[in-house]
Amino acid sequence: MANSGSPKKVLMLCGDYMEDAEAMVPFQALQAYGLSVDAVCPGKKSGDICRTAIHQGSPHQTYSESRGHNFSLNATFDEIDSSTYDGLIIPGGRAPEYLSINESVLDLVKHFVKSEKPIASICHGQLILAAADVVKGRKVTAYPTVGPMLVAAGAHWVEPETMASCSVDGNIITGAAYDGHAEYINHFIKALGGTVTGSNKRILFLCGDYMEDYEVLVPFQSIQALECHVDAICPNKSADASSYDGLVIPGGRAPEYLALDQDVIKLVRHFMDAGKPIASICHGQQILSAAGVLKGKKCTAYPAVKLNVVLGGGTWLEPDPIDRCFTDGNLVTGAAWPGHPQFVSQFMSLLGIRVCF
Repeated sequence: MANSGSPKKVLMLCGDYMEDAEAMVPFQALQAYGLSVDAVCPGKKSGDICRTAIHQGSPHQTYSESRGHNFSLNATFDEIDSSTYDGLIIPGGRAPEYLSINESVLDLVKHFVKSEKPIASICHGQLILAAADVVKGRKVTAYPTVGPMLVAAGAHWVEPETMASCSVDGNIITGAAYDGHAEYINHFIKALGGTVTGSNKRILFLCGDYMEDYEVLVPFQSIQALECHVDAICPNKSADASSYDGLVIPGGRAPEYLALDQDVIKLVRHFMDAGKPIASICHGQQILSAAGVLKGKKCTAYPAVKLNVVLGGGTWLEPDPIDRCFTDGNLVTGAAWPGHPQFVSQFMSLLGIRVCF
């Protein structure tokens, strides 16, 4: 939940094969906090897609790379007025390699630096900062292989102790990789003049194999960035439910079998009986139905889960459009990951967390 009034405007610089999480997590998290975020790519217009790539660490000398999602742009690069934006986000991945040789991109970055507006760049995104000649004398971190180029560009290289490491120097915020999103996004919010109230909550995520990746990662890191303690558990792992303020249930295939686990059922019933906030998305409502906590509740879900909701005694709310989310009492439900901004925002409201500018 964010304060009312004119929202801060943020620009996100995208390109094909940018790192999947490094684009989607900040994009949806910032919207959940009440900011307006425009995603643009040189040579593309609003409604076009950028293909993303998923980077994961490996035991070899480099990371693995696999195909990610189709990320939809919501603004046109050639039509933006950079002076109307309050901050800039640069995801990593492979995209910065070719974006760093685009003069229009470099001019854009130089504008934000000259205007002393916050820039948050992560992983390989710092290649663009180096090419724009804006890192001289600045403390900067990045994915380790980017270090030599930043040193050559005159930066004070900050070796990342872990892939969650971040660095702040003036209006430039840099991160090593998506592992550090919580600190990275939190620094960006503060650089924009924001403060978080109602934080320090303890949130539990109910996880399982083949849960939907966005539906765990985006809410998990979005809530961490709000200075909350977040734990992820799956059955056969101990957790004291009474010590948590809220519960999140991601979707995907995991809820099919988690709904058969009596320990899971007891956990969900505890949160509902205690009136603690629960946020469940997509197929997560299969667990709510099995736990018998949907009786008398208005609820949405992925369309294929409608039968579970109805048979569980819930009042079905059509997810039209698919990003629509609903709150009924202490329960927030969503249909799918495109609804994360609403989903996280409504959960924040129940928890009493606000981002104020």
